[in-house]
Amino acid sequence: MSQLFTEVPLPVIRPLAPEDRAEWEVLWRGYLTFFETELAPEIYDATFSRLVDPEAKERGALVAEKDGELIGLVHYLFHAHNWRIEDVCYLQDLFVTEAARGTGAGRALIQSVYDLADAHGTPQVYWTTQHFNTKARKLYDRIGELTPYIKYQRKW
Repeated sequence: MSQLFTEVPLPVIRPLAPEDRAEWEVLWRGYLTFFETELAPEIYDATFSRLVDPEAKERGALVAEKDGELIGLVHYLFHAHNWRIEDVCYLQDLFVTEAARGTGAGRALIQSVYDLADAHGTPQVYWTTQHFNTKARKLYDRIGELTPYIKYQRKW
C-alpha cells in the first residue's frame, strides 16, 4: 500500500561552529540580498567572529543542517530591557534557503531560539521584518504575536 503523505524530517538545529564559515557566509549573503543590503567584508569577518566566540554570551547563532549541508541560520542577541527585570532576546536574522522554505526549518530555528531564551531566563523573544515579507509572515503569524509598534531609526 502506498503512503499518500510522508513526513519530511526536520533539519538538525545546532550552534554555529568555526568550521561553518564558508556556508554561513553564503546563507547570510542570501539573507542580506533578500533585504537588498550589502555590507563591507570586514563586517562579515567581525560578525562571524563574534557569533562563534564562546565568551560572547550576549549573542549567538544557530544553523539548520540537513544531509550535511547548512540550509538556514538564525542570529540572536540577549539584552537588558527597562520594563523587565530579566533580559529579552532579539531574534535579529533568520534565513532559510529557497529550497528549504516551507519544510519546517524556519519554525525549528525560531523554536530553538525560544528554547535558548527560556533556558537563559529571558522568555521574551521579539523580531522585526518588512511588511512585504509575506511568506515569512505567514509563519510568524502562527508562532508570534504581531505588535502595533512601528520602527524608527536615526537618519544618516
